[in-house]
Amino acid sequence: SRPILDMSYSRHFLDFQGSSIPSSMKKLVVTKLSQNFREAVTLQQDAPVPLPGDGDLLVRNRFVGINASDINYSAGRYDASVKPPFDIGFEGVGDVVALGLSASADYTVGQAVAYVKAGSFAEYTVVPARHAVPLPSVKPEFLTLMVSGATAYISLKELGNLSEGKKVLVTAAAGGTGQFAVQLAKKAKCHVIGTCSSDEKGGFLKSIGCDRTINYKTENVESVLRKDYPDGVDVVYESIGGKMFDLALNSLAIKGRLIVIGFIAGYQNPTGLQPVKAELLPAKLLKKSASVRGFFLNHYLSEYAMALKHLLEMYERGDLVCEVDFGEMSPEGKFTGLESVFRAVDYMYMGKNIGKIVVELPHSVNSKL
Repeated sequence: SRPILDMSYSRHFLDFQGSSIPSSMKKLVVTKLSQNFREAVTLQQDAPVPLPGDGDLLVRNRFVGINASDINYSAGRYDASVKPPFDIGFEGVGDVVALGLSASADYTVGQAVAYVKAGSFAEYTVVPARHAVPLPSVKPEFLTLMVSGATAYISLKELGNLSEGKKVLVTAAAGGTGQFAVQLAKKAKCHVIGTCSSDEKGGFLKSIGCDRTINYKTENVESVLRKDYPDGVDVVYESIGGKMFDLALNSLAIKGRLIVIGFIAGYQNPTGLQPVKAELLPAKLLKKSASVRGFFLNHYLSEYAMALKHLLEMYERGDLVCEVDFGEMSPEGKFTGLESVFRAVDYMYMGKNIGKIVVELPHSVNSKL
């Protein structure tokens, strides 16, 4: 049974520019479990636009974020009980175009909101009002904070134990979440080293405060760390896995901490993993009194609201760079429309992005789509 909708205001079922909300929309659906995103996901052209329940908002998505873990989700790695078809996409920013009666106590039609919820790769998404984040305007920069920024903020705060003078190594430092790890470590007065794959990315990293950049295409990361940091690094923010994990582990200082926030190098493999030399792990940790900690944002949701509030305040004050990559430099140009999500995922796995990859979903005024 459907929750009661607020039928007393006809404008709740009109968007704020006066055009009616269409009855159907485009969305991406996982139709087959596979780590190959193009194989797993189908663009559905005529999905019904969902109706908001009593405590819900109907959000017309304007920007959606691409995450490395999108292909873990399409491969069914997070919840083995979920069977296709199911919706995909973790985060969006858009306008409230309809809402339920309870939700109208805190939100109005036309309000800008961001959210983290499965099913953002769609033109419209129903979002529980309690999970929405009100925004001053619809800007793609806000989207960078929802998963990527929050991951860096909470993991470094809870597990990093940062303090002045500590040496922090960030792998994939110019990526969606790496950019925040670099800036937050700098704000804690740490010495920050960032790995990246091009001189252009190195330039970006220097512009946001990175003390030492290592282009792993032209420099040997292990040699640089051994030479420039003979006593090791205190904290590693690690998202690549495989050989980079081994290298980071070997580079830890006494009492060093390695925070695993992902292992993107393995996600496209059938197992989702790339081998690491784990049999030496106990000896290496013991020898240095070091630790390896995993971080998964869903386990730290009690910290989420506080983290997001701080991040939004920092951005609004101009204290935080939120770099967005719309793929303008990709061969086929800017990522626009749901059909370009496939290209955006490919672009991420080619390691081309600087900052957070975002796809724009344009909506023309008074259009019935």
